[in-house]
Amino acid sequence: MKTNILIIEDNNDIRESTAEILELADYNVFTADNGKKGVDLAQKHLPDIILCDIMMPELDGYGVLYLLNKNPQTSAIPFIFLTAKAERIDMRKGMEMGADDYLTKPFDDVELLNAIESRLHKKDQQQIFYSKSLESLSQLASQGNGIAELKKVISERKIRHIKKKQVLYYEGDQAAGIYLILSGKVKAIKLSSDGRELLTGIYGAEEYLGIQALLSNKSYNETTEAIEDTTICLIPKEAVDHILNKYADVGRQFIKILSNNLIEKEEQLLQLAYHSVRKRMAQTLLKLASQSEPNHILHVSREDLAAMAGMATETVSRTLGDFKTEGIIEKKGRQIEILELAKLQNMKN
Repeated sequence: MKTNILIIEDNNDIRESTAEILELADYNVFTADNGKKGVDLAQKHLPDIILCDIMMPELDGYGVLYLLNKNPQTSAIPFIFLTAKAERIDMRKGMEMGADDYLTKPFDDVELLNAIESRLHKKDQQQIFYSKSLESLSQLASQGNGIAELKKVISERKIRHIKKKQVLYYEGDQAAGIYLILSGKVKAIKLSSDGRELLTGIYGAEEYLGIQALLSNKSYNETTEAIEDTTICLIPKEAVDHILNKYADVGRQFIKILSNNLIEKEEQLLQLAYHSVRKRMAQTLLKLASQSEPNHILHVSREDLAAMAGMATETVSRTLGDFKTEGIIEKKGRQIEILELAKLQNMKN
């Protein structure tokens, strides 16, 4: 069966030449000259991938992506924006809305085909990510229907690929659901009134973001940003509400996760209030080590360490330098290797 591709582009020359290239590559192509027609065709034909211009009459590319994301049948379709060079500054908005990639016009045949094949390949790999996440999801329900319901919700969602330093959501954004991290790492930060950052947590694979905001029916209370290339899945608010109302064990497990997060934040506040600089840095490194591979090699910037430990970057550099001199760590650039875990654990206040 041929792969179906939908092109939504108001420029006749670009639309027709792109369609010709894809048809020569043995793809089945549908075309639309504005966003409204594009949404109608997407819902009618459910293509395997969508190419969409940003600036179009009647409905722009952002509107197209928004409407497709609201429909469960089209929300998982890989989506590539077509953008002029002058519009590249707007791509962050598109990627945060859930676009998978973008091509800058004018693009050549090889760029186009590579982007298509890359997205289709990643779509095929989604089941691998799903199987990894389902192991932890199975712990959220006791037996039978709860697990089946969670599997169904996850299987219907599109995996988002988040680039390093890309923001998932900002403090104050309305909670759209719960994010499940499939791979990579994400940091959560709070901003003080004078603009200083406090890093409140670093989260990795099989961990959730946004539970507190969703359960309290409030806006997100932190900003979250990828600290390395990351893959995530968003479980929509409506789906989470349905599961929580139907399966009591799932609700209890979410509350348990939330309670553990609160305990960690209380401990962090106590450290900021009462621990010395050396003790705070030791505790920060230990926390990061617990999330790393068994060899305890960390990849973290001075800025993130400073935000997490509540100290200036110069103090971070000086304290890490002392730890290195004492043989507790080895440091090369952003890489920190913990040599003496026990010394960090027994660091005096």
